[in-house]
Amino acid sequence: MITIAIANQKGGVGKTTTAINIATAMAATGWRTLLIDLDPQGNASTGMGVGAEARSVSSYDLLVDEAPLEDAIVGTSIPGLDVVPATVDLSGAEVELVSVDERTSRLSNALRNHHGHDICFIDCPPSLGLLTLNALSAADTLLVPLQCEFFALEGLSQLLQTVERVQQNLNPNLGIIGVTLTMFDRRNRLTDQVADDVRDCLGNLVFDTVIPRNVRLSEAPSHGLPALVYDHSCAGSRAYIGLARELISRLPPQQKAAA
Repeated sequence: MITIAIANQKGGVGKTTTAINIATAMAATGWRTLLIDLDPQGNASTGMGVGAEARSVSSYDLLVDEAPLEDAIVGTSIPGLDVVPATVDLSGAEVELVSVDERTSRLSNALRNHHGHDICFIDCPPSLGLLTLNALSAADTLLVPLQCEFFALEGLSQLLQTVERVQQNLNPNLGIIGVTLTMFDRRNRLTDQVADDVRDCLGNLVFDTVIPRNVRLSEAPSHGLPALVYDHSCAGSRAYIGLARELISRLPPQQKAAA
């Protein structure tokens, strides 16, 4: 199973929207997909239609109580897509983990030797605390959603510094599979300028596919559905399908073969 953390310490950049829809797109193409909600807000769980009654064992239990992964997995209405939901308890996990052994490798330990899925996405919180460090320690690679706005590159530099530290101290094999530009609005000249700056800085690391500002992407979570199910023909859904194609093209050949 390849594990991809979706992270950016800046809030409101489209992490959860990206996690929900890229996971749905991968499942639709035949990949057995797992989505782990590691954000205490639990928006990925809600956006996948996982109610409170289905969250008796959550990502909090994986990290703090070392519950078996299989006990936390919940099926969804999307064939081939399962979720490990989050609850508000996760907001206290950072404090509880401070004093425990291997506090940054709890998630990695939970995922070890799991063969029930081909690919796993981890929706990280908007911070670089212990929850995100657990995700980066467990991940094979990182997908970074980047909003097309003025402060985007400044926040990205902080994240890249954290990735370097994780590579040095926790997970030397951690890579970055790509940066995806979100909330793209061609009517705004600043959007084009930021996109050009990001591409100049990061080159081929930036995905060709950009995710537009789209009302349907915003509406879908309130119905407990990914946008690809809520309205598969909208611009946002088409963009995430294109992003999934690009993502697959960047995966190592042996992992494509295994899927």
